[in-house]
Amino acid sequence: MTINLTKGQQVSLTKTGGGELGVVRMGLGWKSAPRKGFLARLTARDIDLDASAVLFAGAEPLDVVFFQHLTSNDGSVQHTGDNRVGGAGEGGDDESIVVDLSRVPVHVDQIVFTVNSFTGQTFEEVEAAFCRLVDESTGQELARYTLTGGGRHTAQIMAKVQRAGAGWQMKAIGAAADGRTFQDLMPSVAQHL
Repeated sequence: MTINLTKGQQVSLTKTGGGELGVVRMGLGWKSAPRKGFLARLTARDIDLDASAVLFAGAEPLDVVFFQHLTSNDGSVQHTGDNRVGGAGEGGDDESIVVDLSRVPVHVDQIVFTVNSFTGQTFEEVEAAFCRLVDESTGQELARYTLTGGGRHTAQIMAKVQRAGAGWQMKAIGAAADGRTFQDLMPSVAQHL
């Protein structure tokens, strides 16, 4: 059963019936909001949202996975590729980042997921955007965080997975930010470590 997360809510990443999850996928989906008026429809551009995952040891960023660096240096985190137009909306994922939790080095204690509008449109122009966590071994959706409310920002600090004892937990952050790349978001990310 999927848990619909609200901003700031946390969920433990354990399997139903016990045991830790091995591989999870953070999926991102979106589509362009319908444009009103003839001229607005003619000038509409595709929206290129980009998912990124920043690996931290404490407050120190160690590695990042994004469309130009698809696999973490240790191989535990992998981006499945860049989607420049979206379109999944409420359906499947437009971009995904797969995390093998069992392979994440012990000194990495949190992984922060961000999304930014590389083409610079604000979230007022995005519809049906979501972030979801899936157990890769079963395909079961574990948690979903819906980006609601639009807004004049061009990015969001979506969520993070962090070590909790011997396991992991996910926290929905949902903080608005501005920037076209994950580098632009690093000051905002630091506030959520």
